[in-house]
Amino acid sequence: MSKDTIDVFYSDDMASTERVSPSARKPAIVAEALRQYGHVEFHAPRPLNPQEFHIAHDPEYVTEVFSLRAANGFGTFSADVARSLPYTNGAMLDAARLALKTGRPTAALCSGFHHADYADGGGFCTFNGLMIAALTLLKEGAVKKVAIIDCDQHYGNGTDNILEHVPARLASGVFHLTFGEYFRRPHEEAMYLAMMHGMPAILDMEQPDLILYQAGADAHCDDPLGGVLSTHGMFRRDFLLFDAALKAGIPVAWNLAGGYQEEKDGSIPKVVALHIGTFEAARAALRVAAKGETKGPSFPHLDHA
Repeated sequence: MSKDTIDVFYSDDMASTERVSPSARKPAIVAEALRQYGHVEFHAPRPLNPQEFHIAHDPEYVTEVFSLRAANGFGTFSADVARSLPYTNGAMLDAARLALKTGRPTAALCSGFHHADYADGGGFCTFNGLMIAALTLLKEGAVKKVAIIDCDQHYGNGTDNILEHVPARLASGVFHLTFGEYFRRPHEEAMYLAMMHGMPAILDMEQPDLILYQAGADAHCDDPLGGVLSTHGMFRRDFLLFDAALKAGIPVAWNLAGGYQEEKDGSIPKVVALHIGTFEAARAALRVAAKGETKGPSFPHLDHA
């Protein structure tokens, strides 16, 4: 493995045929793009068993979803979506475990989790893999504090809801920052990136052992459900996060989160390019860290996106 190769958790079991949103089929599409892109090493995730969801969710809700008696986050009762959920959530936990082991940015090719609350789903999120991963690692004693840095375009309401339902000893170990609570329009890009420039100070104050990063492509200004960052801004957002984490010695596990720029034929090349841009940013940060540089690239290098 080269110094800027990224570990990626994905298996075909993570994708489903749900058509309500591109989020369900996106893992397979991004995985294929990464095979063409290179610079990654794939790992198959371990699927979670239903009991492992209970750490962040109402057991009755978990049972109802898997028995197809409760709607999933897409508002459907799809057996194919239910089949994929142990793998998508398992990928987030596995990525976090490997990041802790290697200290390197690690990716899980699953869409966002942050609208899934303690006993309900929505916004294309059925279960909250961010909170499952964070609470599992806290309960195991693998970490003392986890930072969830949510740069999906939308407010992570489900994450906050779960924090209100779990034991205080676990909730106190989670720092949650959701950019969608503060920034919603293109003219706010400079302020958005200014907050990201402040990430070293935030990390120094919070002292997390792990960052779980929602690297949403829906924060792009052309996204129909987004509207803040340019393509350049997206790259800067991601680079600044990875760079700050690497310099602070804090492992990062990230997921794809949202992204909804569909072509008329249902394809999502613009979304895929933005996700590949996140990999480019992670690799750039790794190269900067390897060279001991203090400044990163000033412009997104997305030639392969």
